[in-house]
Amino acid sequence: MNIKKWLVLSAACLSLGAAPVFAQETRELSVSTVLSDAFPWGQAAAKWAELVEERSNGRITLKVYPNAQLVSGDQTREFSAMRSGLIDMAVGSTINWSTQVPEANLFSLPFLMPDNAAVDAITQGKAGQMVFDAIEKRGVVPLAWGENGFRELSNSRGVLNQPADFKGLKVRVVGSPLFLDTFNALGANPTQMSWTDALPALTTGAVDGQENPLAVFDVARADRANQKYLTLWHYMNDPLIFGASKRVWSSLSAADQKLLKQAAYDAGQWEIAKSRAELDATLQSIRDRGVEVTELTPEQHQAFVAATKSVYEKWTPKIGKKLVDAAQTAINNR
Repeated sequence: MNIKKWLVLSAACLSLGAAPVFAQETRELSVSTVLSDAFPWGQAAAKWAELVEERSNGRITLKVYPNAQLVSGDQTREFSAMRSGLIDMAVGSTINWSTQVPEANLFSLPFLMPDNAAVDAITQGKAGQMVFDAIEKRGVVPLAWGENGFRELSNSRGVLNQPADFKGLKVRVVGSPLFLDTFNALGANPTQMSWTDALPALTTGAVDGQENPLAVFDVARADRANQKYLTLWHYMNDPLIFGASKRVWSSLSAADQKLLKQAAYDAGQWEIAKSRAELDATLQSIRDRGVEVTELTPEQHQAFVAATKSVYEKWTPKIGKKLVDAAQTAINNR
């Protein structure tokens, strides 16, 4: 063999032998959630992490930080932290993101969505895409929907089934001005505070009541915090959104983006189905602990709709009339 052939053959062998030495880059991404995996919300994030690790063969790891750890407990800062790149990803609430994304207030309009079919008609249609577009325009890439559920009202004072019962009621609400307007319209005395502060305040009687999905009431054992009366009024639904910092998202390959997005969608669909399927058992568990549950009649429901009409008049221009109209059309056609 002449020297030229030997050099070519040697180079080819070295090239073949070197190929396995280089592996695809591994990556760990942070995921913020407000609640732990004791709640459906946290379970959605955990499922997402599980699917991503499995489908990437362990190359991509999502590390979930529950209880708003990454924003020192202030859940309303989650969106801005993700937009700036301090948080890689999140499974967040439209309520908590609404201070930075006015369009997300759509879901907080009182009594807009009467049932799950109405929620799905919005999130899976034109209105849902409009909300996603508004989120992306502000520096966060929305990937999929999840669900926290319809928010119900509990209190320590007594049965609440008409607007007049709300007069002077001290209610803990989340950090959204729309919630203040809704409860003020009903004659209540709303107070904004984090969920961490809410349970002690309910226990001491500093506030009379709170509004949350049944799963949160159940797992947090709100009945131990003097919440002996529960009104099922379904006044709003709290969708969750799987999202990623645009800065982080743009650093990923197209294949990894596709993997993360599909895993988010699958985790969201799994969590929505699971949380809805568990509602009856959750409600029964709450009843079994001695909580008095009140369900509104159609007439009582309509009285609340009429009492909160002013909230629509004030907030529709802020949310965007085209978006509100698209949502109402979707609901009517569901």
